Amino acid sequence: MDGLGNPLRFVLTGGERHDSTQAEALTGGYNFERLLADKSYDVDAFVQQLVTLGVEMVIPPKANRKEQREYDKHWYKERHLVECFINKIKHYRRIFSRFEKYASRYLGFLSFVGALIWLR
Repeated sequence: MDGLGNPLRFVLTGGERHDSTQAEALTGGYNFERLLADKSYDVDAFVQQLVTLGVEMVIPPKANRKEQREYDKHWYKERHLVECFINKIKHYRRIFSRFEKYASRYLGFLSFVGALIWLR
């Protein structure tokens, strides 16, 4: 998502895959100063990569971390834009019902809906 809640990239995975496995694929190729993400992206390898890049992380630490990391709670409130986008795509029946049997076709329609939302 960009700062206005518009989608930048989609990565489609199986339902059993963890979100953090796709963090590099979602952020690769973009220059950004700050990354807002939920607790599922609080993985040591990804956090270390962000530190190396000099990116400000706005990722709440997992409850089971030995050393709890500070994060900007004011900025984290802006993550609601992701939830708003998910609500927007649910207005398109073909997306929320998952009529497509093939992942490539579903990703195509998801990209099309993302473009429609950009054009609003």
